[in-house]
Amino acid sequence: MADWPWWLIVAILIGLVVVFQVVTNQRMSVIFGAIAAGIGVTIRVTLSAYFLAVIIGLFVGLARVSSNRVILNIASFYVEVVRGVPILVLLMYIAFVAVPLLVTGINGLGGRLGIETALGAALAKVSTRNISNELRVIIGLAVAYGAFESEIFRAGIQSIERGQMEAARALGMSYVQAMRYVILPQAVRRVLPALGNDFVAMLKDSSLVSVLGVEDITQLTKLYAASTFLFFQSYSILAFIYLTMTVLLSRGVRTLETRLSAHRR
Repeated sequence: MADWPWWLIVAILIGLVVVFQVVTNQRMSVIFGAIAAGIGVTIRVTLSAYFLAVIIGLFVGLARVSSNRVILNIASFYVEVVRGVPILVLLMYIAFVAVPLLVTGINGLGGRLGIETALGAALAKVSTRNISNELRVIIGLAVAYGAFESEIFRAGIQSIERGQMEAARALGMSYVQAMRYVILPQAVRRVLPALGNDFVAMLKDSSLVSVLGVEDITQLTKLYAASTFLFFQSYSILAFIYLTMTVLLSRGVRTLETRLSAHRR
């Protein structure tokens, strides 16, 4: 019994109590329904941002192992700056500074192309209102986590024996071919558990989007609790929803890690 996951058993028992309250108590049921309406937004933001973060991380990770000093230093600058800024600050900077600057640049490009052209007219009409807060936070989370994913990919690539690259080049492969067909497939397999852990972290950090008014489960909880003063019930249900999603994802990551370890043996 000492080896039993007691923390998980206790969490399940607490969860059962919450579920029982939601099913049998009308007020708790109403609160759950009001909050659960934002689950789709939370999942959409998490999946979209993480997909973009993995793509950014892969390319930046490749740049971090590049022999080209210019590419290496640009990638290193991005990683160090982004990792040194709190995610909340980065989200607000991108939403309220970077996006307006980008829109101004797009408008300027449209003016240079000429508003008499279809493309120029379309670019000149772009405004910050066309870019929703949800899209802004997706970009912000992707940029933030892209820096962390790049370090995971870099470590995975560098964990592959140097001789494999040399052998691939000796067989006539170019650097890109060797990286694509020999190094990356092995590196990705090794870093999958770490990527899974960051996906769980991304799910939790998606709650930060509430500061920009995006109606995820955290924002809906804040609004409902503020209007009804049922803070204990509202935030208890919110914590239960997050805990359920993160525990399930964490167990999935643990299972994946176990299978990959068995495969390597």
